[in-house]
Amino acid sequence: MTYQEQYDSPLGMLTMTSNGESLTELRFSEKSLTTLTPIVPVLDATRRWLDSYFKGEKPDFTPQVAPFGTLFQRRVWTELLSIPYGQTVTYGDIARRIDCKSSQAVGCAVGRNPIAIIIPCHRVVGSNGSLTGYAYGLERKRQLIMLEQKTHNYGQ
Repeated sequence: MTYQEQYDSPLGMLTMTSNGESLTELRFSEKSLTTLTPIVPVLDATRRWLDSYFKGEKPDFTPQVAPFGTLFQRRVWTELLSIPYGQTVTYGDIARRIDCKSSQAVGCAVGRNPIAIIIPCHRVVGSNGSLTGYAYGLERKRQLIMLEQKTHNYGQ
């Protein structure tokens, strides 16, 4: 069974999707849900994680995630989870870490990440440090990076 709830973030509405055990999607969405969802612990955990994150705090846990994708995509997404809060890496860095010869292939996998923010694809930047590609717009990517760097650099 699939469960969905919405979360009203400072950067726009997020739709959280779960299979009942794990978070399977977290996407910015403009459409509103009207269905009532029973209490799903992983969605409650995701809401707590997002509350902490958007307060400018580094969350001290990660909700159970189970993104659907190819083996290669899941390898990339797992590597994204290892990027420290408040820091960025390049597509080339990710490619080297997983022994992939193509930064472009990594970029494609990053772009298909179904769990925004928690699997931090926004922390991946171009080879020269520039903001490149984000499914939800470069302004949101910039705001997410700034939120984390403020917290990371100043301990707020």
